[in-house]
Amino acid sequence: MSEKTLLIIGAGGHGKAVAEAALLSGEWQRIAFADDRWPVLRETFGWPVVSDVAELAALEVQVAGAIAAVGNNAVREQWVKAVHAAGLPLVTVVHPCACVSAAAVIGAGTAVMALAMVGVDATIGEGAIVNAHATVDHDASLGDFAHLGVGVQLAGGVKIGSRAWLQAGCSAGYQVVVGDGVVCAPGTILQTDAQGLAAG
Repeated sequence: MSEKTLLIIGAGGHGKAVAEAALLSGEWQRIAFADDRWPVLRETFGWPVVSDVAELAALEVQVAGAIAAVGNNAVREQWVKAVHAAGLPLVTVVHPCACVSAAAVIGAGTAVMALAMVGVDATIGEGAIVNAHATVDHDASLGDFAHLGVGVQLAGGVKIGSRAWLQAGCSAGYQVVVGDGVVCAPGTILQTDAQGLAAG
């Protein structure tokens, strides 16, 4: 069996965590990073930084897939567009210590990190992050390029809009709806108001 190399765009802290998850999953044997600090930055987490984001197309024959790994939702969306433009397969990384229902739907380019839980009939869009210890319970949904920080808890039926960011420790009760692009500060508790919208 030939070794598969994953290209991770973003050589920061989240990029390193995604690299570790990918290697532990057994689906990937080698990592290469792309980062706009190249060529000054040549290595991180023991793996080479081989390019900046603008040169992704030149790497097409060297890697079997790519994922954008940065917490900033707008930047991650731009990097995913760069992956598509370069003709690279956009792949999902799931940490082996995450618990993901076989009935969940997870979009390409999403990272599901250690001890996260994604429940039955949950739906996660493209390029999202479900960070360590986060929960996306049954029938909940997470939009494209949304980001759940460490320890975020979504109850059943919660809907999180595209590019929304729930920072560490937020929780959302049943049927809460969070709009596109909303940013919730760490520890925010979200409940439904009379109109069924999120109220902190």
